[in-house]
Amino acid sequence: MSLAPTNADLAVDTSPEAPAPAGGRRFSINLRQSGIYIAFALIVLLFTVLTGGDMLQPQNISNIIVQNSYILILAIGMILVIIAGHIDLSVGSIVAATGAISAVLMVENHVAWPIALIITLVFGALIGAWQGYWVAYFGIPAFIVTLAGMLLFRAITLSILGNRGIGPFPDEVRTLANGFTDGYLGNVGLGVLGGADLFSLLIGLLAVAGLIVAQWRSRAGRVRYGQGVDPLWIFITKIAVATFVIMFVVVQLARFRNLPWVLVLLAGLVLGYSVLANRSVFGRQIYAVGGNLQAATLSGVKVKSVIFWIFVNMGVLSALAGIIFSGRLNQANPTAGNQFELDAIAAAFIGGAAVQGGVGKVVGAITGGLIMGVINNGMSLIGAPSERVMLVKGAVLLAAVAFDVWTKRRAGASR
Repeated sequence: MSLAPTNADLAVDTSPEAPAPAGGRRFSINLRQSGIYIAFALIVLLFTVLTGGDMLQPQNISNIIVQNSYILILAIGMILVIIAGHIDLSVGSIVAATGAISAVLMVENHVAWPIALIITLVFGALIGAWQGYWVAYFGIPAFIVTLAGMLLFRAITLSILGNRGIGPFPDEVRTLANGFTDGYLGNVGLGVLGGADLFSLLIGLLAVAGLIVAQWRSRAGRVRYGQGVDPLWIFITKIAVATFVIMFVVVQLARFRNLPWVLVLLAGLVLGYSVLANRSVFGRQIYAVGGNLQAATLSGVKVKSVIFWIFVNMGVLSALAGIIFSGRLNQANPTAGNQFELDAIAAAFIGGAAVQGGVGKVVGAITGGLIMGVINNGMSLIGAPSERVMLVKGAVLLAAVAFDVWTKRRAGASR
């Protein structure tokens, strides 16, 4: 018995919203996958109206991306942990600890920033390996191990920093966290929109072209396997909407200060981890472990190894987020990372991850993180008090998990 190396996008959807395909041609709608994007669009529309259009202004779009970049990085790692059926409560403390380590290396010991970044990422990997060992090989629940890690690595941060901050960081690190690409090809006129950076626009067009090719290949793969595909007009409509959204964001950024470097980093991470999750053997094993642990074990999956490496990966991404966050503040701070784990977990669940594991997508986690960022930004623009922001975020998280439970109950009832 072995796991078939199938693409996640090629999996047959057996939910009540998407009946089994006949001849590979029946049209279906998957609420679990589509609902998050519809909700995101409605939330953006709501705050656009409430803020009189300020939500979609070029500078504000740039702020949303830059200010939430470290949460989005954490969400990428967290979605893999949750898909495998685990949780990581320590990522906020790891962000603080690795930020402190990077500051000690770069600021106090004047280590060259590329070497310091590599050393910090290695420290993050070692932290992840420490936690992964106790979870995978010693059998302690991840909730307990990472809860202990939350306290342990916060204590390490305080031991390194005390009550002081360490900074400033090198210009290159600050540019990665807060900087923008240069106008390599100059500006081009866009009529009433004014000038925009040509290089940024070309990058946006390349992204759209890549999306079209990837989606067309995915559709062709479904047809070859005899699985259900959308009617061509629905497929074209989805591509058109995605193209509009991408180019709208790129044009707005190109009108402001070009593409943020951290957006370039995020795009690379999303692409790489989407390929890892959907098109690699290791990615399919993560889904198998979270979906049915016993079946995965009987299929020959090295379950302990898979769990170990997803925590190593989480440690590396937490270290990267720690560097980005410290670079954005221009100092390592002992209070850095507070409640980051809650935002990352919320992003994963809002983005479609299942409570029991086995379900979730990297793009969904990014969308969930952006929803949290839009809520924070929109509530700030309308002058809402902090308690109201927490109220709305909590309600959105509860609604997302309730929706997951509801869809599973409907699927069980239909079967």
